[in-house]
This record gives sequence, structure tokens and C-alpha cells, in this order.
Amino acid sequence: MTAPTLAKRLCFIAGLVAIGATVGCQTAPSAAPPPVAPVAKPGLAPPSNPMTAEEPTFLKMSNVPTGTVPVRVGILLPFSNGSAQTRALAASMMKAAQLALFDGGNNKIVLMSADEGSTPEAAATGARALLAEGAEVIVGPLFSASVTAVAPIAHDRAVPVIAFSSDRSVAGNGVYLLSFQPENEVRRIIAFAHAQGHNNFAALVPTTAYGTHVTDAMKGTLTESGGTLGAVEKISGDDNDAALKAVAASKPDAVMIAAGGEQLRTLAPMLAANGVNREKVQLLGSGVWDDPANCKESMLEGGLFAAPAPDANATFNAKYKGTYGVTPPQLAALAYDAVSLVGLLSPGQPYHRFTDAALIDPNGFAGVDGIFRFNPDGSSEHGLAILSVHPDGFHVVDPAPHTFEQPPTKPADKQS
Repeated sequence: MTAPTLAKRLCFIAGLVAIGATVGCQTAPSAAPPPVAPVAKPGLAPPSNPMTAEEPTFLKMSNVPTGTVPVRVGILLPFSNGSAQTRALAASMMKAAQLALFDGGNNKIVLMSADEGSTPEAAATGARALLAEGAEVIVGPLFSASVTAVAPIAHDRAVPVIAFSSDRSVAGNGVYLLSFQPENEVRRIIAFAHAQGHNNFAALVPTTAYGTHVTDAMKGTLTESGGTLGAVEKISGDDNDAALKAVAASKPDAVMIAAGGEQLRTLAPMLAANGVNREKVQLLGSGVWDDPANCKESMLEGGLFAAPAPDANATFNAKYKGTYGVTPPQLAALAYDAVSLVGLLSPGQPYHRFTDAALIDPNGFAGVDGIFRFNPDGSSEHGLAILSVHPDGFHVVDPAPHTFEQPPTKPADKQS
């Protein structure tokens, strides 16, 4: 792809949203780190009932020009979920999807919504309804169990699913996860710390699937880079003394704390109390550190974590608030990006617009929070900045990349 073409792709999906605001240290943006090679899932049987032409049940719209096949986009979100917070999130994501449609100005795109509900069965019913109306692509669902239920139904019709779960295990075979996955954040921060000279790592991780994802990502990244991972200790509740002592005893020069909120702000000073010298040991975190309250904890000062650049989504937030009167939740930006991506790919041949080849573009796309791309296994990568915690806010230590292209390797100097 030529540079102008790539620039056009990036500008299109960004719409009217300005990308890439940064604060703090101003340094040249680095290229994204090379990805860990994804492993594709074993393939499913070929679709038995692929969508190839107009059918009587497909939704018809009077404003679509005669002879034009509209781009029918199914939005599957938990509008009637038992949690009021989840219902509010679903409504916000739907509004962001509509905002992206308005910004794109493509009157051939039709958004059709269905309810993910509170169960996988409800999500499956919603997916069937969208497919019966002719959805060429499904945006959503939100929860991993729903994705698992929807995936074979959409695959049978050869319709891709752009979902929002962060659980990589549900990706693949036509499911693409447009979400911030912990593996991406951990790989970025560990690779950066190792490049800065840290070699002996330890970790405090929760006794959850998230903790397993963090541990596996650290092991994979350090296997490639040559660093070592010593103590990996589980944390839960308030009694973590044994885990803290074990981490300190491993003599690390960098410690990953895979926790956020009050738990993080409690663990940081306790590490110091158990013998971790903060002047010699670098604290590291993931996106769950992206909380302004952490700046008030002195023992976190200088800690590093990977996340989108501060205020990268400020223009989107302002536009959303100007339209709907409230500030959107963070995940709303992902719905905006998903529908913008659909708009980018919509000029293709009907029922062949959203192919694997089109979605797995190694150059990636630009979104509200920065660049992103899908891997062949259905997971995604986002261009993340390295941020440092300070009393006055988060400072950018290493800017988010503007491209997934790797800088050319410099030839070795010739020896005389």
C-alpha cells in the first residue's frame, strides 16, 4: 500500500476526530513493537448458508437508491441486561455508533440493532434476527459468553463479527475483537522496560483469568527479549504479606503490579515496606493503572504503564457530549471505531465487503484512541503510549506509535 493510500485510510476512519494528543515529555514517536506471532484457531467447516444475494426477509429502506444494495450493519448490545450500568453502557455505545454513521455521511449504510440481553441464548436470538434482516457484519456483542454463542451462527452465513470482549480465547474464525486486551498492554510495557535495561522481572497478579493473561504475556515477551521472570505471586483480598515478601526476596529490578484502584494504591507502599527499594526497582502496570487517583499515591510516582495517550479521545468526547449532553464511557469510542471501519470497507462488492483480507490489513486503521489492527487469530493490537505517574498527572515517556511499520534495520558498520 502506498503512503498516500495508507494516509487516506487513517484519515477516513478518524473522521472528524483529532488523534494523538500527548502531554509531558515530547519525544519522537516510536514504531509499534513487533507482535507476538498469533496462532490461528483450527478452521471451522465452511459456511453452509453463506449470504450471497438479496433475500425476501432483508430490511428495505426507502432512502436507499433503487438498485443499490444497502450496507446492513447489525448492532448487538445488551440493551436489556439486568445491570443498569451495563444497559447505560449499551445505550452509549449505540449512540456512538450512530455518531460514526453521521460523521461518515454514507447514506447507503443502515444500522439495525438487536438485544444481547443477559444470557448467551438471548445474544444468539439477537444475532439470528439481525442475519434474517440481512446484516453483512455484526458489531458486538459485549460479553465473551455472548460472543461464543453468536460466532457459529454468524459463521454459518459467512458474516464477520466485530466484538468488544477482551477475552482472546473467543476470537478467531470470523470473530474480531476490537477491545483493549491485557496481552497488548503487557507486551508493550515489558518490552519498553527491558529496552531501558531492566532484566529481572517479578509480578503480583490476581487469582483471576486476567492474572493468567498477564502472566502468560510477560513470559512470552521475556522469552523473546531475553529477560527473566522470577517470582509471580498471586494477590487477593487484604492478606498479601507472603506474596509481597516473595517478590522482594526475588531481587527484581522491575515489578509488574496487575491491579488497579484501591488495591494498587495499597500494594505499592506495602512493597516498599517489605524491602523493595523504590529507588532501584521500577514499578510497572497495565491499562488498569489509568486512574487519576493513582497520581495521589507517592509510592506510585515514577511507575510506568501502557495505555492510550492522555486526551487522545478528547475531541471525540467533546463531540459526543455536544451531541448527547453527557461525556461518553470509554468503551463508546470502540463502537464509533467499529462503525467507522465498516464505513471504510463499505464500497466493496455486496456480501464480499468485509472479508478476512480486508479486516486483517497489516497497516491497520486509525481510531479514536490511536491506531489499531486485527491479527489473523482475531485478536487486535492498539498503538499504546508509555505513561509515567506523577503528582500532576500522567506524563508521556514514550509516545504511542503512528504506524505499525517497523523502522528499517540499520546496516552494521563495516570494520576496517
